Amino acid sequence: MTQMPTACLALADGTIFRGRGFGATGTAVAELCFNTAMTGYQEIMTDPSYAGQIVTFTFPHIGNTGITPEDDETADPVAAGMVVKWDPTEPSNWRATRDLESWLAARGRIGMGGVDTRRLTRAIRQQGAPHVALAHDPDGNFDIEDLVARARAFRGLEGMDLARDVTTRQSYRWSETKWAWPGGYGTQDAPKHKVVAIDYGAKRNILRSLASSGCDVTVLPATATAEDVRALNPDGLFLSNGPGDPAATGEYAVPMIREIVESGLPVFGICLGHQMLAMALGARTVKMNHGHHGANHPVQRKRDGKVEITSMNHGFTVDAQSLPDGVEETHVSLFDGSNCGIRLSGRPVFSVQYHPEASPGPHDSAYLFDDFAAAMAARTS
Repeated sequence: MTQMPTACLALADGTIFRGRGFGATGTAVAELCFNTAMTGYQEIMTDPSYAGQIVTFTFPHIGNTGITPEDDETADPVAAGMVVKWDPTEPSNWRATRDLESWLAARGRIGMGGVDTRRLTRAIRQQGAPHVALAHDPDGNFDIEDLVARARAFRGLEGMDLARDVTTRQSYRWSETKWAWPGGYGTQDAPKHKVVAIDYGAKRNILRSLASSGCDVTVLPATATAEDVRALNPDGLFLSNGPGDPAATGEYAVPMIREIVESGLPVFGICLGHQMLAMALGARTVKMNHGHHGANHPVQRKRDGKVEITSMNHGFTVDAQSLPDGVEETHVSLFDGSNCGIRLSGRPVFSVQYHPEASPGPHDSAYLFDDFAAAMAARTS
């Protein structure tokens, strides 16, 4: 007997996918993207950079390792929902404290299984990231016309400043270091450098990576001013990842960054922070067709040709053709040639589009945190 569909995904072009719902009930409207990572679904769902998005996982085994609170990148899931091929199974993981379905239900996030995710991924690649409505109703009652209309009414991420929605509301200190066997997370009790980290939607493992590199980290909200930064007398400024359109967030972030760069302070940015820095240096950003989302993206370091396997999550990119004189392109994607890193010539100011702190991995680019620490040490010596 065929099981009655209890979830429905409606694309703005009228395409309908049906499957089995799990997690929370209701309807979520967002942009749809796909992620090719084989591990880390919990970290992906709690990554603030996924605000305003529903994630299609191309890897079919989602839910197998359950949920472990230690692995959250922020306090609650931020992605609006998830779409998977196979229904989540009972977890098999000694660290797990609960299963994926109950966690999503408790946190108000919708899941949908039983979907041909290869077909859905092809649609995303061909159309660009579509606007969708994802509905879960245990009784299987769906108003298809209304779902399509809601998908079409979604304004999209262009022009949206989502950093304000996910940033911290007040400043705080961070000293927890990266997880290591057998003790788990540690504490940085002998920091060498004072760092101000601007939270546009910061992942916890970024802050842990900074602490592990010898940094005493103070986190400030996305709207922090240059005066706020200088008041803490830091040795360096870090610009975090985050969601939404960098041009919208840049309206208030770029003036602050430009002022700090001009002061000579070392600056390091990741993801949205990379895009913010690029705009502060005179470049522009553009919306990508379907973005880069996965833990298996090859990036080439231009100075020596070394290839790093990286984790990525971005729907906008820095236009390399807009980089002004004095700003060097340091890394490029081997998938499509898009910009993946910049450096201000002769200055300790650099950023990358990908995630060197990736948890659970890969870790090919973790050296960048030590490069940042070295830049601060050189300035203060």
